[in-house]
Amino acid sequence: MRYFAFLVSLLITLSLGVALSIQFGSVPPLGKLLDPNQGFWQNSYSEDHKRDKSIRLVGLKAPVKVQYDEHLIPHIFAENEEDLYKVQGYVTAKHRLWQMEFQTMAAAGRISEIVGSIALDVDKLARRKGLPFSAENAMSYIKESDPESYLLVQSYTDGVNQYISELSYSELPLEYKILNYRPEPWSIYKSFLLLKYMADMLVGDADLEFTNLRIILGETLLNELYPDFPEDNDPVIEAGKKWDFTALEVVKPDGLNYPDEKIIVSTLPQPEDGVGSNNWAVAPKKTKNGKALIANDPHLGLNLPSLWYAMQLSTPSYKVKGATLPGALGIISGFNESIAWGVTNATRDTRDWYKVQFKNEERTEYLYNDRWIKSNLRIEAIRVKGQATFYDTVVYTHHGPVVFDKNFRGERQDVNFALKWTAHMESNEQKTFLMLNRGKNHQDYLDALDHYTSPAQNFVFASKEGDIAMKVQGRFPLKWEGQGKFLMDANDPRFEWKGYIPFDQNPATLNPARGFVSSANQHSVSEDYPYYVFDKSFEHYRNRRLNDRLREMDNLTLDDMKALQFDSYHLHAAEALPVMISLLEASITSTDSAKVNPYLEMLSGWNFNTFPNQQEPVLFQIWWDNLYRSIWSFLDQDNVPVIYPNKYQTVKLLNEDPEGNIFGKSGKPTLKSAKDHVTGSFQSMLEKIEKWESENGNEEYTWAAFKNTSINHLVPNFESFSRKGIYTGGGSGILNATGSRHGASWRYVAEMGDQVTAFGIYPGGQSGNPGSKYYDNFIKLWANGEYVNFNFRAQEDTQGVIFSTEFSN
Repeated sequence: MRYFAFLVSLLITLSLGVALSIQFGSVPPLGKLLDPNQGFWQNSYSEDHKRDKSIRLVGLKAPVKVQYDEHLIPHIFAENEEDLYKVQGYVTAKHRLWQMEFQTMAAAGRISEIVGSIALDVDKLARRKGLPFSAENAMSYIKESDPESYLLVQSYTDGVNQYISELSYSELPLEYKILNYRPEPWSIYKSFLLLKYMADMLVGDADLEFTNLRIILGETLLNELYPDFPEDNDPVIEAGKKWDFTALEVVKPDGLNYPDEKIIVSTLPQPEDGVGSNNWAVAPKKTKNGKALIANDPHLGLNLPSLWYAMQLSTPSYKVKGATLPGALGIISGFNESIAWGVTNATRDTRDWYKVQFKNEERTEYLYNDRWIKSNLRIEAIRVKGQATFYDTVVYTHHGPVVFDKNFRGERQDVNFALKWTAHMESNEQKTFLMLNRGKNHQDYLDALDHYTSPAQNFVFASKEGDIAMKVQGRFPLKWEGQGKFLMDANDPRFEWKGYIPFDQNPATLNPARGFVSSANQHSVSEDYPYYVFDKSFEHYRNRRLNDRLREMDNLTLDDMKALQFDSYHLHAAEALPVMISLLEASITSTDSAKVNPYLEMLSGWNFNTFPNQQEPVLFQIWWDNLYRSIWSFLDQDNVPVIYPNKYQTVKLLNEDPEGNIFGKSGKPTLKSAKDHVTGSFQSMLEKIEKWESENGNEEYTWAAFKNTSINHLVPNFESFSRKGIYTGGGSGILNATGSRHGASWRYVAEMGDQVTAFGIYPGGQSGNPGSKYYDNFIKLWANGEYVNFNFRAQEDTQGVIFSTEFSN
């Protein structure tokens, strides 16, 4: 019996050992994950405990010192740029390796390798959009045309790879252990992939949606509801700017024929309307200390690990500080001792779609100018975890890759839609930031921007000399009016882009008389700019609020700049709500008043701020969302993709034409005028609030609870690594543009004095390790509109340094 019991015990032990060592479905090997010496327990140490005093880094030309301040922000002191970027690569990988690799794998269409077939469509889309193709083009171009930058990217790559080579299993970032894979070597290609990942994140188009709207509405009504310029256009480059160049001539061809059938495909994801970025600079004449001020707060998806990683980079020639993108060299948004810069999305239409006709089933030739042209077939091998490799054939025309076809999102019709995008072309955005990091003056800023193509950005500038500037920079296609607004015929050469706007004719301004420059994703220019400018997503509220405040204010300080970044005034509500209340009051009966009046009184007394404890923003947002859908839902026909007219045009219609025909298009007999839509949507709001109160008892419906700002881990189902219900205000279309999943991914302000004074913050922390106290230690400060000191640190200054690392060969 004793031997039998021993045998049973042995078999159970062996079975358990085998079970703990293998992976079941998406569950990692539990033995390795739970191992106290190798598993997830070790990830509670990392930055909080393991602080190397010295590291040997192969290939360094001279010693490099890194000092970490109390926020774990590294300050790198190197004798030359090759060493500087080698150590930047090593240090960034130490804190953000998994994030770096995950984001570039997403851009390359390789997520299925680590999570399985659930990501297959995501990977197919990345490859069909041509992201790997565009990174390959950029890498080849830079290798040939800019060997200096290529060498620096190689140095960065070497630093990352030495860190990877030193990693034991116990030191692996936690996500690798949970998903059961190991990091692969970094490469120059991956750094360029990261920049293409950002380009893809920040670009949008609506060609297919506008094609459907043209059929549904007709061109006349379409132009009325979706005008190219709003009445209250307060552009990035100040209105009245004199354009001191002779524009290239572009003539719209006669007799163009657009494809006229409705498009039924699941179109590409678009940036969320109303959530964008702000930047501005103020001239010395408008500041208290007589020094130029600058501010930048790019608004992007709120994720953990945070998109940005703060650093100071120093050589004997310059020192620069601000926000980096893990995987890319240098500072992306920040300042050196002479100049400062920042970016917002320029929201220009740089992607167009072409309907392609192929000669045969194999799609080896396509029709162009009534001739058959040879296409290129690129076989994409997508490895899928636990399954066979999936092969997808992507057809490339001279326009670009065919994204939608019979094999991808085009099953319901004969679809072959090719994407033409400036990001596919050769480019060197990395050089722009390397040059800005070293820049000394306005001319250096302009020279740096000459290398920047995609995604289109508004680059703000300020200098110690007192100059302020703004340039709308990107490679912008030279188009005739209306070109690229709809799906175009790939056979007709008249639909080809006519070239590109010369960089020195992109909209720009230096030291305007008004004493400030600013951008908030609005129209780049007024209507007198000599080139066609179009995008479907220009902003109409944040920019006007920002410019109004900057016009009003004098003697500005850094505290004023911080307050503007956190400004929570809801201009859209201030313009829409009085109209909505007026229309509602005209329809209230005496029997309704007892139920309606308490809410109307609350809304009528609202100061239009969006603080987290307020209730009025909740009432308005529910009412507005119901109203907006009520008015425009008639555009949802036959399951074809469309976009609704923007909020600005909707308020204009409510105010100026409340009896217009547009309000009767819903087909419902009870909805014939603006008043009917306003009344019905208010009733729906009451029902939603009553439901909230019945489900939550005495708990008030506050703006913070309703909005539920969340900062999610890059892997959505890693819930415990996310932070939900952040108590903060702001919202879509507001300077503090903090929505439920989007917001200020980085805020910084600086005064360009003899010694730069700066403050910065972002929603997360320096560490990518969920077990570290530096993973999310900035979130509360960010949510409250607070900042940390971002002044330069000298190498000999050890105050506040928590540890230092010496790198040597």
